[in-house]
Amino acid sequence: MKTVAAHPSSSTLAPDQALSRDVLLRAYRWMVLSRRLDDKEIQLKNQSQIFFQISGAGHEAILVAAGMALRPGVDWAYPYYRDRAFCLALGVTPLEMLLQGVGAKDDPSSGGRQMPSHWGHTRWNIVSGSSPTGTQCLQAIGCAEATRLLTELPGLPDAERPAPDAVTYVSIGDGTTSEGEFWESLNTASNGRLPIVYLIEDNGYAISVPVEVQTPGGDISRLVEGFPHLKVFRVDGTDLLASLRVMEDAVAYARSGEGPAFVHAKVIRPYSHSLSDDERLYKTAAERAREATRDPITRTAEYLIAEGLATREDLDALQADVDREINEATDIALAAAKPTRDTAGLYVFSPDVDVTAPGWESEPVVEGKPDTMVAAINRTLHDEMRTNPRIVVFGEDVADASREGALAEVSGKGGVFKVTHGLQREFGGQRVFNSPLAEANIVGRATGMATRGLKPVVEIQFFDYIWPAFMQIRDELTMLRYRSNNTFTAPVVIRSPIGGYLRGGAPYHSQSGESIFAHCPGIHIAFPSNAVDAAGLLRTAIRCDDPVLFLEHKHLYRQTYNKGVYPGADFTIPFGRAAVRRAGTDMTVVTWGALVQRTLLAAQQAEKDGISVRVIDLRTIMPCDWDTIGQAVRETNRLIVAHEDTLTSGFGAEIAAHVAEHFFEHLDAPVLRVAAMDTPVAYCPDLEEEILPQSADVLAAIRKLAAY
Repeated sequence: MKTVAAHPSSSTLAPDQALSRDVLLRAYRWMVLSRRLDDKEIQLKNQSQIFFQISGAGHEAILVAAGMALRPGVDWAYPYYRDRAFCLALGVTPLEMLLQGVGAKDDPSSGGRQMPSHWGHTRWNIVSGSSPTGTQCLQAIGCAEATRLLTELPGLPDAERPAPDAVTYVSIGDGTTSEGEFWESLNTASNGRLPIVYLIEDNGYAISVPVEVQTPGGDISRLVEGFPHLKVFRVDGTDLLASLRVMEDAVAYARSGEGPAFVHAKVIRPYSHSLSDDERLYKTAAERAREATRDPITRTAEYLIAEGLATREDLDALQADVDREINEATDIALAAAKPTRDTAGLYVFSPDVDVTAPGWESEPVVEGKPDTMVAAINRTLHDEMRTNPRIVVFGEDVADASREGALAEVSGKGGVFKVTHGLQREFGGQRVFNSPLAEANIVGRATGMATRGLKPVVEIQFFDYIWPAFMQIRDELTMLRYRSNNTFTAPVVIRSPIGGYLRGGAPYHSQSGESIFAHCPGIHIAFPSNAVDAAGLLRTAIRCDDPVLFLEHKHLYRQTYNKGVYPGADFTIPFGRAAVRRAGTDMTVVTWGALVQRTLLAAQQAEKDGISVRVIDLRTIMPCDWDTIGQAVRETNRLIVAHEDTLTSGFGAEIAAHVAEHFFEHLDAPVLRVAAMDTPVAYCPDLEEEILPQSADVLAAIRKLAAY
């Protein structure tokens, strides 16, 4: 850790010969432009012309300095909602900001899909922002890692390599430093000595909660001083000259490759948190008056006049020019077309790569000996990594050995189930590596990498532990394409062992829960039941242009009944294409995962009773093959859905509802469901057997439905 204390809050704007009059006036203009845009948006909000407003008032000096320190279109940025002045300094125009405010079709940040002040712009490498605070920190880490990987990985065209000294900027408010994902990002940034610049804009409040309640000691930079390789800068962020110098130094440090820079800027918030907030309810009049004395625009104007760099008339003319520009942009924005209603459903998934299309259907190779599902997945990963140099694999324990020197003496870990065994040995530690024990870290970093064009295939060690990453999956990964209007994407593959039938897995190694992720628009869910399908579906997932949750049932990894001959290095299976595992005419059972084999056994037993049962293996949950289900209902007139997840709100309920809505006239009986009890999975094998659905449960449902 290195610390630089620069220009405390009591400093005055001292002359600096390195900063020309033109530079300072340009910076001042951006500051005024930012403030006047805030004021214009407040006016428009009060007129119901825009629908949300949140300002960057009081932050303008440090933000303009940050924008001026970066190289637009070369460096990458993950700003937060107060960063209007930063974005202006990078190149975003007032018109573009106002188009976002009115929700215009031609808003470059989101096409009318995201709130104002949630910045995004492909030309300037400003990655589309979301509303959850702090989630961008981990994505910025992945972005910074991508710069290094894209610079160094073999096999990539030189034209696709970034500037090797590009940095990534990420900003947050002081309140966001309470988020765990901020701390997870610092761990990785410092450990990897990543080229990233943190800007903490400390205005003393997280909405109404003062900093001393949020942060022990009230000073975040004191708390992070122990991180190795992290250089800490402190600055009065209302002081333009001090801010310019500190941001220049911080970016230079990150660009040097020595490690991340951390800028703690003390600023003010003269406006309320947003127009939904009233700071007079929790700030005293005296406190607000003290803040007003540190207004960065007032301070900068006074400095420019005192140093003879501008007259009051010059600054008045500058503000008048700014107002003219904003008024002209406002007129254009208010007249701009809104997105048409028929575009509301666009860009949940890729418009260019349709993984349900017939072109993904291929014939398997049938030479060789049958092997297990775990072997098929491992071999598919090897083949795809040989084909695509952009694939990186990481997660907890997925490498053979983080200390690569040990590989001469040990066989290697390769995951707790050995699924990734040998990948690091073949492809090296740059492409296959262990993550910290932090699931949000895995998915957030992968999202940042994928945004840059890498193809992360990451592992969540047990599905039971995926929940710390749920925010990154639900609010970031799956929404990035949609909220950015198809300008940013993150086609990450998340592999995860799932399910029970382990004898001893207990509540935290036996969960299912695929239905929860089926409720997240923007992610595909694959759930193979055998080795051949695992290979084909995984290859489709890797070649897909959207996020995929690839669920691997632990019980199926090494069973003999689901072995198959490896289907070849180009074998793919379309998503949304179920497989009929058994023909039948009296009823249909739709199932997936470990219930496929149990259902087949039940169907065989039912045949002795004279009941002909069709068994459908869904293979992918999202998209779901409604056509095959519908055809089966029309032909057999009776339906059971069997799954390992709990009964209440399991995906079987969605299938039952869909069939009732669309095929009711073809049903001769109610749709039945077979599922786990609405309890966790217990440790004792007898209890586990009682909780999870068995072949006998499926058989009982078959007999009940036949007798209806």
